[in-house]
Amino acid sequence: MNLTRWGIRLPGAQRRRTGVAGADSGGVPAARGSEPSEAATAPARTAGRGVDALAVHELLGHVQAPVAVVRGPDHRVAYVNAAYAALFGPRAAGAPARDALSELADIGLLPLMDQVQRSGTPRTLKSRSVPGDVRDGHYTFTCTPVELAATAGQPAQRGVLVFASDVTDQVVTAERLRESEGQQRAAAVTLQRSLLPQRLEQPDDLRVAATYQPGGIDAAVGGDWYDVITLGAGRTAAVIGDVMGRGVRAAAVMGQLRTAVRAYARLDLPPHEVLQLLDGLATDIDSSQIATCLYAVYDPNEGTLSYASAGHLPIFIRESDGTVRRVSDPTGPPLGTGGWLHTSGTVPFGPGSTVVMCTDGLVERRDADIDEGLDALQQALAGFVDDTPQIICDRLLRSLGITEDHDDDVAILVLACPERQGEEADLFRGAALDLLGGIEAAPRARAFADGVLASWRFPEELRELGVLAASELVANSLKHGRAPMGLRLRRTDRRLIVEVTDGDEHLPRRQQAKPADEAGRGIAVVATIAAEWGARRLPEGGKAVWAEFALPDPS
Repeated sequence: MNLTRWGIRLPGAQRRRTGVAGADSGGVPAARGSEPSEAATAPARTAGRGVDALAVHELLGHVQAPVAVVRGPDHRVAYVNAAYAALFGPRAAGAPARDALSELADIGLLPLMDQVQRSGTPRTLKSRSVPGDVRDGHYTFTCTPVELAATAGQPAQRGVLVFASDVTDQVVTAERLRESEGQQRAAAVTLQRSLLPQRLEQPDDLRVAATYQPGGIDAAVGGDWYDVITLGAGRTAAVIGDVMGRGVRAAAVMGQLRTAVRAYARLDLPPHEVLQLLDGLATDIDSSQIATCLYAVYDPNEGTLSYASAGHLPIFIRESDGTVRRVSDPTGPPLGTGGWLHTSGTVPFGPGSTVVMCTDGLVERRDADIDEGLDALQQALAGFVDDTPQIICDRLLRSLGITEDHDDDVAILVLACPERQGEEADLFRGAALDLLGGIEAAPRARAFADGVLASWRFPEELRELGVLAASELVANSLKHGRAPMGLRLRRTDRRLIVEVTDGDEHLPRRQQAKPADEAGRGIAVVATIAAEWGARRLPEGGKAVWAEFALPDPS
């Protein structure tokens, strides 16, 4: 059975393309069961006008999906089947579609029907919400050009067959899926933000800021993270990383790595040793998931930034004169690959300089090489003059086109070493003394510390504590260390730092001395009088032991 037999004919090319033949051959699904109502068939009988209306009804009347046939330039109703009439109500034959098929006009189908008539090519309007007499639903409308044969009193005309596929169930399912995915994404974002630092530590010698922006609504949450950790003796660790993958799992792995970094940082190890420990932990957490990481330590005494990278993006350093350099070597493999050795590097980082670390979401684009993004970041950073770290974060997001719809999450960490002048500069001072050893080292250290602290106008009580700490630390190095030895005093606006170095790598431990012991109390005394104390190995060999004292609030 085919449409031509009933006076409805597809153009030749369309017949070949679509293969529409009739209800028996797949052009329109065959009906199962119900007879059309009188209201549905009446328009068909009226619309015939020489076309065998009963034959048209025989062809389309049993189709379960809504079907309508219109003819002429104003799309006058030629026929609607029983399913269409049951859903939207009966339609008067011969009336223009704009008036008689208002439900189609409301969804913008009439212009599409015009295109179909002009081009002779089928068009589809997908998933449109249409209110019905029985229930509202979502339908996909396919408009196919047809040729209506000439009849008595009416010439041959072009027409359009409108076939409506009910996709309500698919739309409802898709909406539920989107809602579920949205809930999962919201949970991942909440988890991610809860695992990131709620408030960054603010070291004495640096100004720091960070920002995290999750990907757009259609992007799954990743594992970007950052942290700032004060190590003692004025030194500061900064870390940024990116766990490969998306969703809650990546955020959970990120949280474990961030917690581990804080624990390893307290050991005051060189950057590459911290990454070695993280590499083993990442393998234990999930051997199938890898992460990039950049760990750096700022030492204000040396004016340097020591760092190690596990497959992460380079560090960008903006100097006080506006020049920007990219520091990428040395770089090791990502965390979780196992069995590789990482290496530390050191670069100058002094007053007036700014360090920027970021994850690949800031610079990587699907349609461009990542080097283009790195170049754009470097160029943008060169144009920032005297901006605070937070302003730099915000401007980088804007300069590199990061919006709420961005397809990846982004983390940025900025460290700035301010230039201080006048009274502020007087609050940041340092003094050092080389000690040759021998019995005269301890009295020289006490005299030096007392003179320096007096010149810094410290209260007498704090000066006495500083001199005592210097004396005990020097005495400990004389007994357990070896030359060369040195004493370094440093003050900030918040604390006094007393540090002693020597050539021995064995770190001291606090011991519980017995009443009869004549030794072993030095470190215990320092730990008692100081706010914080600690020890670390030096990159060039030897160790440093330090103690910190909080300065009284000037207010």
